[in-house]
Amino acid sequence: KKKSISNGYKMTHNIHGTFISEKINKIRWRPNPFDDSNSFITGSWDNDKNSIKLWDFQAGDDDADIYPYTICSYPFEGDVTECQFLSSENFVASSSDGSMEKINKIRWRPNPFDDSNSFITGSWDNDKNSIKLWDFQAGDDDADIYPYTICSYPFEGDVTECQFLSSENFVASSSDGSIFLLKVHVDERGCISIYDEIAWDKLHKFKNGDISPCTSFAAYDNDIITVGEDGCIHLLTALKRNVVRKIDEADSCSLKAVIFLKYNEILTGNLRGQMKIWDLRSKENVPSSTFMLSGDQITVTCLAYHPTQRHMVVAGDEDGSLTVWDLRQNTYPVNLLSAHAECVSELQFHPTYPDQLFSCSSAGELWHWTVNKQNKLLLDEDNVDQNLWIMGDSIKNKLEVYTLMPNLHKPINSLDLNRNRVLCGCDSEAIYLINNVNIYN
Repeated sequence: KKKSISNGYKMTHNIHGTFISEKINKIRWRPNPFDDSNSFITGSWDNDKNSIKLWDFQAGDDDADIYPYTICSYPFEGDVTECQFLSSENFVASSSDGSMEKINKIRWRPNPFDDSNSFITGSWDNDKNSIKLWDFQAGDDDADIYPYTICSYPFEGDVTECQFLSSENFVASSSDGSIFLLKVHVDERGCISIYDEIAWDKLHKFKNGDISPCTSFAAYDNDIITVGEDGCIHLLTALKRNVVRKIDEADSCSLKAVIFLKYNEILTGNLRGQMKIWDLRSKENVPSSTFMLSGDQITVTCLAYHPTQRHMVVAGDEDGSLTVWDLRQNTYPVNLLSAHAECVSELQFHPTYPDQLFSCSSAGELWHWTVNKQNKLLLDEDNVDQNLWIMGDSIKNKLEVYTLMPNLHKPINSLDLNRNRVLCGCDSEAIYLINNVNIYN
């Protein structure tokens, strides 16, 4: 009912109340850039079934009664804890349903023409895991950014790896031994969803038939190479469902990491710190070269190759160290860098500034490794001998390491780069975006 209230000034306010049969926790005007808005949303809480509703009303004379009416309703799991419009068509809502989840993998969705504002996350250690596609509206450097979920894909097991093959297709692996080729699909109405084009179900298994986690995979164009705790290697292609090749008992213990060195050559790292180079053209199921990460049997946790010189590889291990290899002479590592306090989760060279490396760890650290300014002139990509990363012990005096964010004290499991922006996902049930990372100086 309408009530006129005097607030001590000459001005009088008209209040119109409508009973809607649910407790309202959030209410927001829908933006209208051209006129007064007559539309708004409400978010409920503490009800058996909560919802977000879009309302409208007909504006009349100041003294006329106003009767808001519901245009549409969206069922909502949990209480609506916040709502904010990003534009007149898009808004973000958060829930109390505990849908926060530990993030094991995070990857930018490629955009060949501009900065990407879209990315995917893969969860782990939850009752129900998922892969989610996110987006956000880029604003001023100091403006808050609110990523919102575009769509979600239910996932069996933990997400152990994700990689985009194109802006529409990506591959994901699971702790239940399966690998999926997934597609981001936009229908004729503009609705976005994720569905699987090919599922290689329970690909990795132990000898007794039990499921083996697929621990990692790598992609080269349409070729996909997978490794698992069963010690097996599988070669797949995104063009067909059949397995192209399988190397049984490639290793006697769990394989933990794999990368492509060339289209026909891969490098694997295992639980005991053994590194093996495999020539996929060979009909023999034996490695072409084998060497140790270090004298101790330290697990290889991740591998990264130099963007312009793939024979230069950096390996992260469970002790937090980085080992630099020149695979043309792999008897001994070129360099050993004592780095993180705990296990190195992921490594990534910047694709266009290869003198710069990014790393994260289970100690909650996110680091940026770069050449200090006075030594930039030492880098000459046309001259291998002047590649600073393979210059031996002298690199230690020429590197600067920056902490990109305060220590989280919970594992940072994944990172990804897009120009001068870094994404990371962690066990604190949060995702972080670091803008304007200083890579150009």
